[in-house]
Amino acid sequence: MLLAATQSLQAQDMLPGFPRLQEAMADCDTLCSYGQRTDTVTVPFITFPATFRELKENEITDSLGILRPFWEKLRLLRLGASADTLRIVHVGDSHIRGHILPRTAGDLMQRTFGALSYTDVGVNGAFCLTFTRPDRIEKIAALHPDLVILSFGTNESHNRRYNPMLHYRQMDDLVRLLRDSLPGVPMLLTTPPGSYESFRMRRRRRTYSINPRTALAVQTIHKYADENGLAVWDMYNILGGTRRACLNWQEAGLMRPDHVHYMPDGYVLQGELLYQALIKAYNDYVR
Repeated sequence: MLLAATQSLQAQDMLPGFPRLQEAMADCDTLCSYGQRTDTVTVPFITFPATFRELKENEITDSLGILRPFWEKLRLLRLGASADTLRIVHVGDSHIRGHILPRTAGDLMQRTFGALSYTDVGVNGAFCLTFTRPDRIEKIAALHPDLVILSFGTNESHNRRYNPMLHYRQMDDLVRLLRDSLPGVPMLLTTPPGSYESFRMRRRRRTYSINPRTALAVQTIHKYADENGLAVWDMYNILGGTRRACLNWQEAGLMRPDHVHYMPDGYVLQGELLYQALIKAYNDYVR
């Protein structure tokens, strides 16, 4: 599929028309082999903007096979051996609250597998700690997810006193509460895509520099996942890491003027990359 593409942070709620996505999906053969009742799914091809450099393989890290129960349910669904609707719940900050990223991934998953629901639960300016309230845990549990995706780290890393140990404990608080309410449900962590921090210079001119704490937050997410049995989709390092993660998006014109959030086309690309990573991991399980 071809593509031309701490502070409380605000998201955009307006959904774009997805013109490129609709054109690409008009021919279903470009995404998956609908006419064949096979286990595997054709992995969509993504062409990046010319500015994107130093990319890595778009893969989910799951060395312990934490997601295997979900892949098996997905396989049975694709083969028509299960009539149950699979439910993915994507929880996170303003990147998720803006809807475009999760709905792009969810629409593609639904078109590929059929009886699958993909619900986003986002809060502007959210930290992991934001969702440790009982009412929010109950809301997530009431959705009866088969997979929970957790997307945080942007707001944590925008605190200039960022503390990896505190971030680790906050992730642990959230995951433990979710595991108590949703025993046996696998979880996938994602890393923040990268952002800038701003400074006021002389004559009150604002300047921007790459947020150096994003890389620390990403390391903390990996450490927590490794030590507590969670899978990770590391969008930050897949799309350039410390050298290029921010520059790739900025030079392609896919970041908003606040240098934290993304243009609609940027979130569409992120959603399609998440879908591609899910399909690759699913195919690895089936094979």
